Amino acid sequence: MNNTLNKTDRKRRSFVLEGNMWNVVLSISFPLAVYNGFNHLFGFLDTMMAAHIGSNVVSAIAYLVQIKTMITAIGAGLAVGGGIIIGRYYGADDMKNTQKYVNTVLFLAICISLLLLFLIIPFTKPILRLVNTPEELITVGSSYFVVEIIMIIAIFINNVYMAIERAKGNTKLILNLNLMVLALKLILTALFVYVFNFGIMMMAVATLIAHLTLTVVGLSNMLNSDNMFRLSFKNIDLSKKTICPIMIFALPIFFEKFTFSLGKVIVNSMSALYGSMVVGALGVSNNIAGIPTSIANGFQDGEAAIISQNLGNENFERALDAFKKTLLVTLVIGALGMVLINIFMDPIIRIFAKGDLQFLEIIRSILKYEIFALITLTVTSAVMGLLYGFGYTKLSLVINFLRLFLFRIPSLYILQNFTNLGSESVGIAMMISNGLVGITALGICFMVIQKMKKKDDNYFIIQAN
Repeated sequence: MNNTLNKTDRKRRSFVLEGNMWNVVLSISFPLAVYNGFNHLFGFLDTMMAAHIGSNVVSAIAYLVQIKTMITAIGAGLAVGGGIIIGRYYGADDMKNTQKYVNTVLFLAICISLLLLFLIIPFTKPILRLVNTPEELITVGSSYFVVEIIMIIAIFINNVYMAIERAKGNTKLILNLNLMVLALKLILTALFVYVFNFGIMMMAVATLIAHLTLTVVGLSNMLNSDNMFRLSFKNIDLSKKTICPIMIFALPIFFEKFTFSLGKVIVNSMSALYGSMVVGALGVSNNIAGIPTSIANGFQDGEAAIISQNLGNENFERALDAFKKTLLVTLVIGALGMVLINIFMDPIIRIFAKGDLQFLEIIRSILKYEIFALITLTVTSAVMGLLYGFGYTKLSLVINFLRLFLFRIPSLYILQNFTNLGSESVGIAMMISNGLVGITALGICFMVIQKMKKKDDNYFIIQAN
């Protein structure tokens, strides 16, 4: 087994640990932000193609994607939690433990994804009914959902592979590979929808093929004999000593993402009170308002990786500096996003409405409120990057739990039952929850930083054994 870094990896590691922090933040995080931006753009195109089939298809996808996201939260938590540990050992130059955690996390991801397939696929329709999916959306989208669930194994493996590369700071590779996936998905979806006039299920098949392509590329890279992180069964360690640190970081992130998606499913179910078209309109509004947020989330991911490596190298002040600079970047992203979306709101909405004036008005009634909380949402991204990097994953769970179950769902319930605002209630509830979560996140962030400054830096380091 090769236990030394190649020249490129050594240079990148040295840059993250010693380079000018502005250059580090922009160099590491910008490719992830670009990918997230393109991912959202391609999501727009995907929604447009779904609208070509029918507005009911847009609503079905908006509803079912959140249910799938609830399930894939397990893999996302595992990838982020494992990535935190891998990044710290990598920063500490402890390649033996780095290799051990790379192989162990990937093995766990494969086993868990296979287990989920066997537990979910036979009970697809009962599960959809359990989460109050409207019957018309089950009729339209159950086959789509089955394919999305089959995709879980590829998504889990890809999440872990990307987490490994992100922990190394190799974000340009992540950008290139993900752009390949997006392009392949777009081409295949367009072919299936516009040329062959296939239905919603083949849109999921196009996504499955694209993700499997990335899985093949990722596994091939990790089987390369020149790769220090080469896959090896002998480096898999399922002992309590190894598994416990992964679970300590991963479980709160899983519950955070699971409850966040569950909350969105509940909001979709409550929105369906106004008709299934409102569910689709909410999904479109979320996609449009999510452009700056998705870009900020790219900086969040890069920030967490930078912080993890520098903590592994026992440099607390440098890790904190990564947060400060990321916070400034996300403030700018949120402000620009709010201004630009407000200016170009109507032309963007018309793309999705496809001449349906009722659908257009519903989207506008939600989006005009949602964009007012963009700055607080992008700032929340920077705070989440700080919490992930320092391992305060339980607090990230608390923040997103409050966002949905204290700020969003109760406010939507009150607006629905005590006002006559109609579908505007959904947009107002989004604005309230996204605004309050930003204020809450900043308050928690301030307390965490003060607490960290009072402790010895080594408190945050996973020590090599």
